[in-house]
Amino acid sequence: METRDRDTLEADVLIVGAGPAGLSCALRLAQLCQERPRDGLPLKPENIFVLEKAAEPGAHCLSGALLDPVALAELLPDFARHGAPLDTPVTSDAVCYLTPRRRLKLPFTPRFLCNRGNYIISLNRFVKWLAGEVERAGVSLFPGFSGAEVLYENGRVTGVRLGDKGIDRGGQRKPNFQPGYDLRAKITVFAEGTRGALTKQLVQRFSLDRDSNSPAYSLGLKELWEIPPGRLDAGQVIHTAGWPLTKDVFGGGFLYAASASHLALGLVTGLAYGDPKFDPHRAFQRWKTHPWLQSLLSGAQMLRYGAKAIPEGGYFSIPGTATDGALIIGDAAGFLNSQRLKGIHLAMKTGLLAAETAFEALEKQDLSIRQLGRFEQAWQTSWVGRELWGVRNYHQAFERGLVRGALHATAQFATGGRGLHARYGSIPDHLHMLRLNEHILSPLSSFKPDGRLTFDKLADVYHSGTQHEEDQPPHLKIADLNICNTRCVREYGNPCQHFCPAGVYEMDENPDGSGKQLKLNPSNCVHCKTCDIEDPYQIITWVCPEGGGGPRYEGM
Repeated sequence: METRDRDTLEADVLIVGAGPAGLSCALRLAQLCQERPRDGLPLKPENIFVLEKAAEPGAHCLSGALLDPVALAELLPDFARHGAPLDTPVTSDAVCYLTPRRRLKLPFTPRFLCNRGNYIISLNRFVKWLAGEVERAGVSLFPGFSGAEVLYENGRVTGVRLGDKGIDRGGQRKPNFQPGYDLRAKITVFAEGTRGALTKQLVQRFSLDRDSNSPAYSLGLKELWEIPPGRLDAGQVIHTAGWPLTKDVFGGGFLYAASASHLALGLVTGLAYGDPKFDPHRAFQRWKTHPWLQSLLSGAQMLRYGAKAIPEGGYFSIPGTATDGALIIGDAAGFLNSQRLKGIHLAMKTGLLAAETAFEALEKQDLSIRQLGRFEQAWQTSWVGRELWGVRNYHQAFERGLVRGALHATAQFATGGRGLHARYGSIPDHLHMLRLNEHILSPLSSFKPDGRLTFDKLADVYHSGTQHEEDQPPHLKIADLNICNTRCVREYGNPCQHFCPAGVYEMDENPDGSGKQLKLNPSNCVHCKTCDIEDPYQIITWVCPEGGGGPRYEGM
């Protein structure tokens, strides 16, 4: 549809994504409107737009989640009076090493995994609350609308085009067709989360990653359980290493006791692994069969499930975060501390700094990279930059296995984050994957879920609350299906059917018996973005489905 056929809305600041980063940016901008009013300055809270692809704020937000409240205290010093849902302060920490039958508790907890002063939260509830604060401040919030493309004018970002609604799977307009608006803004802030579709476009167009390491990701899988009271105390935090992951797969497990009867648990696995048959979801389910975890979950009930890719590349993987008319914040840029397993506080702080940068740019009526580029200096010289600099090479140290990674990490502790090299390089995660005819260390497991303690992917997808409009174009764009049905079958055995934690990709037998072909189940998608990251041919592109579709991470 031509631009002239579309309605246009004008904003001063458009924020794409209503997660911790985007909402913190919006609320800080609204505060600045009150703190520093200027005659003639057009910025008012109602001219700040926040775009959110989920049907309601928080529905697509997932984390472990442990919150360091440092940025929240800067944004709202009296956050308790505002009703922030921080119900469970951390009371104890432990780290355990698992073998197939035993649990070995470390005699001490590494300093970076000490969480006293932090809180176990539901990120879903936290974001809902923060969205309420943003709306009370007068900001315009638009849930249920997804961005389809970035708008440019004379080499400058000028906003975002919303996706059309009411297109059937064949690309034809349905009776309820609604063309997407063009949301135009003086400044657009991209806060889409991990591997955001629009951020990806922006970074590629302006080569914002030309001086950066390749991004590195892990996949986090989480379930929320109701357990019999008394097995864990509210506020207990336990992290695990070892079984069932091999020494070639970076990652570990977590258990966070949100109350005496509600337990968040999960497994995080790095995506820089070699075995094309490795299945993170299956590894997660096997992890729960450890005797210690079996006893903990005996008689318990699984309530919710979710999955999310985690940007763990660190300091050197962060692309340029400013260009003419635009800023990138939070997980969209990779602001996450993989050593501490935390990113919410960094997302919020970058949102605050972006708000202050944008406000100053509007005051000066200078929306160029020269002015907006001050955001780069702002985060680098803040505690965000200092925290990430101290772990700048951490994730890359483990790209060649656990043993070598532990040795490099020890050297980094002794050298303030440097290690044996000033800057560790990295290659994209998908390039670590081996072909079937190469040596594979971990065989495909014959593990079968029992439906009580362990679950298959479809059962877990059901517990994610995922819903999509069925009659719409697939939001997983495959550039060449012939590669999937021929070359990938021979070379990699179609790893998408293993790495996807939601059963989106299946290999079905052709009716004529000529072999297998790829079958897509996009309605299962939980928006984790793993396929966009891990596909060995890089021919899968994740884009936003029709606005409002996706998981509903209620209470997660």
